[in-house]
Amino acid sequence: MALTDTEVRNAAPKAAPYRLGDAAGMYLEVSTAGSKYWRLRYRFAGKQKTLALGVYPQTTLKQARERRDAARQQLGKGVDPGAARKAEKQTQRLNAANTFEALAREWHERFSPTLSESHAARNLRRLEKYAFPYIGALPVADLAPADVLGVLQRIEKTGHVETAHRVRMLIGQVMRYAVSNGRAQRDVAADLRGALPPAQVKHHAAITEPVALGALLRTIDGYTGTATVSAALRLAPLLFQRPGELRQAEWTEFDLDAAMWTVPAARMKRKKAGKENGPDHLVPLSTQAVALLRGLHLLTGRGRFVFPSLRGGDRCMSDMAMSAAFKRMGYTADEALPHGWRATARTLAVEELGVSAEVIEMQLAHEVRDSLGRAYNRTQWLDARRDLMQKWADYLDGLKAGAKVLPFAGNAQ
Repeated sequence: MALTDTEVRNAAPKAAPYRLGDAAGMYLEVSTAGSKYWRLRYRFAGKQKTLALGVYPQTTLKQARERRDAARQQLGKGVDPGAARKAEKQTQRLNAANTFEALAREWHERFSPTLSESHAARNLRRLEKYAFPYIGALPVADLAPADVLGVLQRIEKTGHVETAHRVRMLIGQVMRYAVSNGRAQRDVAADLRGALPPAQVKHHAAITEPVALGALLRTIDGYTGTATVSAALRLAPLLFQRPGELRQAEWTEFDLDAAMWTVPAARMKRKKAGKENGPDHLVPLSTQAVALLRGLHLLTGRGRFVFPSLRGGDRCMSDMAMSAAFKRMGYTADEALPHGWRATARTLAVEELGVSAEVIEMQLAHEVRDSLGRAYNRTQWLDARRDLMQKWADYLDGLKAGAKVLPFAGNAQ
């Protein structure tokens, strides 16, 4: 006799599990704890089997009967419903493990150790922001070029074309990883080469006109912000290192008597191998830079960082401190940026002081190669680099004073 909703609802636990039969092999099993399970007993290939149909009350009597009838239909077609259920769950597990997001995270975990920590984190952040919300749940084997194109076009519409190109390359790396381990047939991102307009390279704003540069230097001298930010602003043009390298500088890196700043390889902008095994970067200090640093040492020399955070603790100055100072001085991001000192020095040291390009490139920590393709050691040409740093500091003093500095006739060697 078929069960009713009332019977199912009122079935109370007993000292031992028991069953209440319904029809066509279905029954309700009541545990000693009161849990109620729908089951179907059936025979397939001469063997007695049991199929779980759900748990009451999440699965109602009506829903359990619908699942029973579907299983009976499979039996009528010669299909074992229990085996079909296991195959479906296995497919779901495989699909979950082979979604684009799952493969991307697996790829990232495997290959990120070959990159710097910041580079690896940036890659994952881009995928999480731009790709996962749209194609993350799709099986990687089913991805089509149109799916990836939709991701890229969303980014392009925001005006970040360069980011779209970078995301396409990241998706391509994930797809090639999937191909290499048999979970995809091809890299669908490769079909999208040329689908995006070329990225317009935007260089950091920099002043390369001597008179305008002199005006900026005088403005910096008149800056009335905190002493540490003021010192960083005045040192930045003398040293022309990357803002991150400057603000994270520690006093242990400076030998003021020898007029040398040794930037650890781990903090330089390099690939992971260069950070771990490359040489430190040497920055000769002009007499002007040494004087500024000695004065600053009286203020921050007891701590770890040359430019400590105003919030205290063992932290360096914020990465926005100097950019904010430029804004307060009236310079927009299109006119000048803290990073722009590198382009300023690269341009004017060659054009106005006649310094050889190889010397300034080496001081910028760029890789310099000769005609045979051999990279010069970064510790070479120290005499020429010391000469460069002093000439550059003297040149800036002249511009700040309003002097007209004539181009140097020869090249520094």
